[in-house]
Amino acid sequence: MPRGLYGRAALILIVPIVTIQLVVSVTFIQRHFEKVTRQLTSGAIAELRLMQAEVDLRPTRTAAVARLAELADALQMQAALAPAGDGSGSGAGQDRREVYDLSGRVVIATLRDGIQGLGAVDLVTQGDVNLRLPTRWGDLVLQIDRSRFSASNPHQLLVLMIVASVLLTIIAFLFLSNQLRPIKLLAEAADAFGKGQVIPYRPRGATEVRAAGNAFLEMRARIERQIEQRTLMLSGVSHDLRTPITRLRLGLSMLPEDDETAALLGDVADMERLVDEFLSFARGDATEETAPVDPAAIARRVVENAVRTGGDVTLRGDAGGMRVQMRPQAVTRALENLVGNALRHGTKAVVGVMLAERTLRFTVEDDGPGIPAHQRDQALAPFARLDEARDPNRGGGAGLGLSIASDIARSHGGTLRLGRSEALGGLCAELVIAR
Repeated sequence: MPRGLYGRAALILIVPIVTIQLVVSVTFIQRHFEKVTRQLTSGAIAELRLMQAEVDLRPTRTAAVARLAELADALQMQAALAPAGDGSGSGAGQDRREVYDLSGRVVIATLRDGIQGLGAVDLVTQGDVNLRLPTRWGDLVLQIDRSRFSASNPHQLLVLMIVASVLLTIIAFLFLSNQLRPIKLLAEAADAFGKGQVIPYRPRGATEVRAAGNAFLEMRARIERQIEQRTLMLSGVSHDLRTPITRLRLGLSMLPEDDETAALLGDVADMERLVDEFLSFARGDATEETAPVDPAAIARRVVENAVRTGGDVTLRGDAGGMRVQMRPQAVTRALENLVGNALRHGTKAVVGVMLAERTLRFTVEDDGPGIPAHQRDQALAPFARLDEARDPNRGGGAGLGLSIASDIARSHGGTLRLGRSEALGGLCAELVIAR
């Protein structure tokens, strides 16, 4: 079965038309014309029997020939008695007809049922029927117009059926395309919105399609309002949280430097980092517009920033200089989270960029302990920290790095996959973005 809606709709359209044509061809053309052929052939048989009887009644061959000439002229046939001693007997030879001559089969069968001792019937001659009838004065050789035995082939009817079918199919396909186009536009608008792109869309088409389109527009408007309200709320929360933290930092900086003050300053720094992660997770990437960006440039920038801070990170692969529609800041933040996670649990990381026909893939591999397969889904959940990540001596975060990267991938129509690195033996995080 076709996978697309156009293919399935076309199949639903074509199958009934082909079925109707076959039914009409079998029931009407074959049966109707076979019946007409039998009726015409039966009428011709009556004339042939009359001619055969008249020839047999003549007392001499000369009288038979004269009577045969009169009947042939009256019945509009070409008839003659075979010469005496003709080797072609009444039953000699085989019937002949063209392979495609379907009505010829009915003509021959009807003739043989109606005339005893009928000789070979030849239908190969264009437009004529040649046959032999036995008489007391020898075989009667006849050549009769084929139209006396069967109706002409229904060429005009077949041409009319084909032309009408093609014309109706074209009209139906145009109408079908007009009905399916709004569904395709709705699917494109929904797919683009799933990737963070808002494209113009106006409901059209049938009532049901318009209802679905209006429901989609209302849903998109509600989501956009919710994102806008959440962004405004988070801006206020960010200001309210950063202000007391800044006062704490300033107050601690006025105290004498000792171990206790240093520990408090470290706690304040941890609070700032946690607040930044919370806000980054809650904000997501909804406030950023998409743009065509070189993915290799983003990967190089993330790797250079990691190397500048002392990380052992290398870049592998290149996207070939092509541009992909994405949110550059969001993708950069996702890669930075993956690289930071790799350096936090390992000693080195490798960043890869691979561009396929439908997807863009960023990979981040490390030589750390990795994540067991049964814990990978748990690692992508918000605020989830595995045992090693909870160790404060290793600088564990709030458990939002992988979750933020996963949300960014989903907002681009992709996903975040966790696996095992074949090259380094640690974790392999694959950020997939749909093109």
